[in-house]
Amino acid sequence: MSDILLKIEDLTIHYITDDGTVHAVNDLNLSLNRGETLGLVGETGAGKTTTALSIMGLVPNPPGKVISGEVEFEGEKLFEKSEAELRQVRGNKISMIFQDPMTSLNPIMTVRDQIAEVVLLHENLTAKEAKEKADEMLLKVGIRADRAKEFPHQFSGGMRQRVVIAIALACNPALLIADEPTTALDVTIQAQVLELMKELKIEFNTAMIMITHDLGIVAEICDNVAIMYAGSVVEQAGKEELFTNPKHPYTIGLFNSIPDIDSDDSVLKPIKGLMPDPTNLPTGCPFHPRCDSALPQCSEILPKRTEISANHYVKCLLFDGGG
Repeated sequence: MSDILLKIEDLTIHYITDDGTVHAVNDLNLSLNRGETLGLVGETGAGKTTTALSIMGLVPNPPGKVISGEVEFEGEKLFEKSEAELRQVRGNKISMIFQDPMTSLNPIMTVRDQIAEVVLLHENLTAKEAKEKADEMLLKVGIRADRAKEFPHQFSGGMRQRVVIAIALACNPALLIADEPTTALDVTIQAQVLELMKELKIEFNTAMIMITHDLGIVAEICDNVAIMYAGSVVEQAGKEELFTNPKHPYTIGLFNSIPDIDSDDSVLKPIKGLMPDPTNLPTGCPFHPRCDSALPQCSEILPKRTEISANHYVKCLLFDGGG
């Protein structure tokens, strides 16, 4: 069996609207090994969530359309599967934790029934056995079994996120996608939820894609990191390599924007400008209008994905024969 669990090749996704075509994902390449955690980092609008939805087969159509590319999971091409076949994959082999648990939980079902529903769909168990497994999963995420008959509105934000994690892991998926799972939580609850996810990931030997804006979360939980900008991965490397030896000007800009407790600087160094309009991306490298290291040809030539060292990939003309 191959170590590669997930492989995305040359993926391009557009949202075609009356106001124009949104270039959400552009020529994206990613790979993830079994049991690994990949951090997907980038500003709002970089295409992180659309990438996750494409893996789940949940890109809304219309207006979303897969223009080109392929997503392979366990060696099978997901875009070639029927909707019925994809339903057997979702929740069973691939699960997703959404950003706001209150919008992803059913307000009129008890938390036990919502976990049991997933188990009944994908495993050959009776209703009684499914409810027993639901109670076991609640205990695993730190919720007492006597609260299993309560409804989502009776839980705090952190507890609701624990319920969503229990649902996602109920069928022991090979891949867990976490779309900014701690953004809506306060800092102390964030730490508890992240620690819980780390423990359960090890226990279930689950690979994970962690979508986040927070490089601190990446340092805490991820093995590899992919930096996204304007729908494309501009740099991908192991966590230690990326944190100690970032190469792409955008990645360097992200690190320069973080306060350094060892520095006396009173002013941060933010990346100038804003993310480009996805309906009207710049020609050439999409980052060149904000880049302090831009070359004259950066406005004309789209850089290729270049491996500059073992498993360290960069999309930049500085490393693609540009200068």
